[in-house]
Amino acid sequence: MDRTALPENGVLIGRARVPGFAHPRAVSVRDGRLVDITATGAATVRDIAEGEAPVAHVRNAAGTDLGDVNDILANSWAEKCDNNRASLLSPIDLQAIKASGVTFVVSLLERVIEEQARGDKARADALRTEILGLIGTDLSELVPGSETAMQVKAALIERGVWSQYLEVGIGPDAEIFTKGQPMSSVGFGADVGLHPVSSWNNPEPEVALLITSAGNIIGATLGNDVNLRDVEGRSALLLGKAKDNNASGSLGPFIRLFDETFTLETISAAEIALNVSGEDGFELVGNSSMSQISRTPESLVAATIGRHHQYPDGLVLYLGTMFAPVQDRGGEGKGFTHKINDVVSISTPTLGTLSNRVRLSTECPPWTYGASHLMRDLSRADLL
Repeated sequence: MDRTALPENGVLIGRARVPGFAHPRAVSVRDGRLVDITATGAATVRDIAEGEAPVAHVRNAAGTDLGDVNDILANSWAEKCDNNRASLLSPIDLQAIKASGVTFVVSLLERVIEEQARGDKARADALRTEILGLIGTDLSELVPGSETAMQVKAALIERGVWSQYLEVGIGPDAEIFTKGQPMSSVGFGADVGLHPVSSWNNPEPEVALLITSAGNIIGATLGNDVNLRDVEGRSALLLGKAKDNNASGSLGPFIRLFDETFTLETISAAEIALNVSGEDGFELVGNSSMSQISRTPESLVAATIGRHHQYPDGLVLYLGTMFAPVQDRGGEGKGFTHKINDVVSISTPTLGTLSNRVRLSTECPPWTYGASHLMRDLSRADLL
């Protein structure tokens, strides 16, 4: 997989570390070159997103050429980054980092069927037939919170297979949680972190939406919502420990803003590819089809921001994934889990490729640059 792949076109915005500057720079891509478009009043991605015309600003802002974008992408890999050259960061800054879970009913119910059948294909077929009889249609067409969904819920409770995950999978309320704090996400080429207590974990390849403080969806990027399956599996109350650790959420390589050629409908039809390559020669390939999502992106955004909850600096929202890796690694029946130095690549043609190397969260660079540091640095540079 090409780890430096970018979409062929589109209005792209991101952030970069640039020698000679204390603070991250707002950047875009023009004709294969990375361009610094940092300016007074538009020095952060947050400020550009909250402006009246983000697309026009990114297209027309005066800029400084930083070099060939593919060279800078190559220099963004943590293990070989030259700090005397520009390198990419996560494409967001002051936005809240939120995520939604269990958003693909078809994969959720299939996992429940497999769990209940315990490897018995006949039992699996029987349970699937029963559920399909209740729904009367394809699993992917089941609308969470609908009357049909509630019938399925009642039938599953009667069979003793109900769980909290099924509640948010087909019930009326979406699962929305805080993935990390503003400024904590990592970008293309960075190391992503696993908490050392975990021995069963996986990547979660997702699309993430850029949303303004007014609730407008204005762009999208790729994300890896790194997940500790053993920690969350012990108790849903450990979701914070399973999801929010040093370097546990990556985004990038750039945000692509919605314009006349790229819309929310484009995202709804996207196929998200996943590749995991290990030093042991192991390779995992999979994909997640956004057309199978059970809760629309608009409904997930409405569940996150509104009169009930505000985000003055906007937010990024991971939309969830239908991909749950089960391919055995290290022995039959052991399933998938990461090994240190795995390379995870998530891609779709309209957004490019987000790649990261897997390490322990305790061995990834510590998160030390927060909102207060950014504000002080921008003030010193007269950019506020």
